[in-house]
Amino acid sequence: MTVTNAVETTMIWGTVSGASMVGMVISLLLSVGLPIFLGIFIYKKTKAWVPAFFIGCGIFVGFAMILEQICHAIVLTVTGSVIRDNIWLYAIYGGLAAALFEECGRWIAMTFCLKKHLTRENALMYGAGHGGIEAFLILGMSSMSNLLTAAMINGGLMEKTMTALEPAQQEVTYHQLSVLWTTPAYQFYLAPVERISAIALQIALSILVYSAVKTGRKLHLAAAFGLHFAVDFLTVVCASAIPTWALELGLLVIVAAICVAVYKLIYVQAAEEK
Repeated sequence: MTVTNAVETTMIWGTVSGASMVGMVISLLLSVGLPIFLGIFIYKKTKAWVPAFFIGCGIFVGFAMILEQICHAIVLTVTGSVIRDNIWLYAIYGGLAAALFEECGRWIAMTFCLKKHLTRENALMYGAGHGGIEAFLILGMSSMSNLLTAAMINGGLMEKTMTALEPAQQEVTYHQLSVLWTTPAYQFYLAPVERISAIALQIALSILVYSAVKTGRKLHLAAAFGLHFAVDFLTVVCASAIPTWALELGLLVIVAAICVAVYKLIYVQAAEEK
């Protein structure tokens, strides 16, 4: 099927494969189901304070989705292409901004919102909420949108809808949508792996910040900031340098190592001190 517009641009519509759409469904289910499962699991195992989960959700939305985005709008507008076109500057800025806003938000949550409920169990619950809402907003919403768009493309509805747009808009929209059928199907299955790593990291960082507030060890807060920056920095720098599967596997290994280190530092050390 083709659509020819006034500027003689021929758009050849592909079909989004069933394998790709299954990957989108898995991503959507995981982004919704995993946070809920973690919240219930942590509550049943530890009797953690349930509101801590929703505090984690709220802090992420407020600090990462609102305040951090305002910062990006200002900084990237003022600097123009200086940061955007330099991958090293972009990685440094992005990592610093994410670490600053999210770790400050985490510190505020532990210091004030969880002041009367500051336990490791509640820090776990907070981390599940913080990472869980991130998974839903980033992966869940995009997967839902991709699924609906893919269904419209495969059903021919998107092609008909495009005829109402101006030729220039048609071309831009077409190139944006073509990613859905040109992206290898396996990449849609890597997104859930990335979110599992992200949620695990958010929980580990929440435990570190909890420890910093509970014990007064500022080094633990600095460690949370540094680890958050390092992971985000490496993600941006490596994204265009190595295959996506290698990046996600590498991040999974790094995050697993961080989780083990935090567990030994906070849990094992605390048990030995008793």
